Amino acid sequence: AMAEGPPRGRTPSPGPGGTPGPPSPRAAGAAAGSAGAPSPPAAASKWVRLNVGGTYFVSTRQTLCREPKSFLCRLCCQEGPELGSDKDETGAYLIDRDPTYFGPILNYLRHGKLIINKELAEEGVLEEAEFYNIASLVRLVKERIRDNENRTSQGPVKHVYRVLQCQEEELTQMVSTMSDGWKFEQLISIGSSYNYGNEDQAEFLCVVSRELNNSTNGIVKEPSEKAKV
Repeated sequence: AMAEGPPRGRTPSPGPGGTPGPPSPRAAGAAAGSAGAPSPPAAASKWVRLNVGGTYFVSTRQTLCREPKSFLCRLCCQEGPELGSDKDETGAYLIDRDPTYFGPILNYLRHGKLIINKELAEEGVLEEAEFYNIASLVRLVKERIRDNENRTSQGPVKHVYRVLQCQEEELTQMVSTMSDGWKFEQLISIGSSYNYGNEDQAEFLCVVSRELNNSTNGIVKEPSEKAKV
């Protein structure tokens, strides 16, 4: 009877067609355990946490490396002996700068536009752009400051006025052929000065105005004597 049973320790016989039978649950569990726990997703490493003056900002390495020569790119994408940086207990990079002006810097790296809130001084954004060594942003902020200074130096818009005297039959032609930049302001009837036959020739005073360009490249110019007259 003992000779007819299968020997101990031998693998089970193959199933139909020569294929081995399914593995036992114990063997399957051992195989799964040998594979180890799954590794964390690679996407988690693309996010960077910054501690700027006590305020936390989160962005991607791709955004921070938009400017290859910037401080942020060297800090987060080229970390090494060239630029050492401390991290806080949460693993965020420590940057000892004003967080109030860091928002426009980060947003510029995100979408390439310069957006400054009204309560922020443009000079403060320029200081941070220079610190982080973002050359293209430095140029934009300087242009914004220069444009604002030019608008301030121009002052209020001034106008020069002219009074033209014409007869009724000349009025339509005079208004239709007015030079560019001149605008009709007022028409005043002064009656008739002469009698020709039975009909009076009505006369008018036509008042026109033109904007006086008193600033060129930020240099204020006084109106000429002719314009004053």
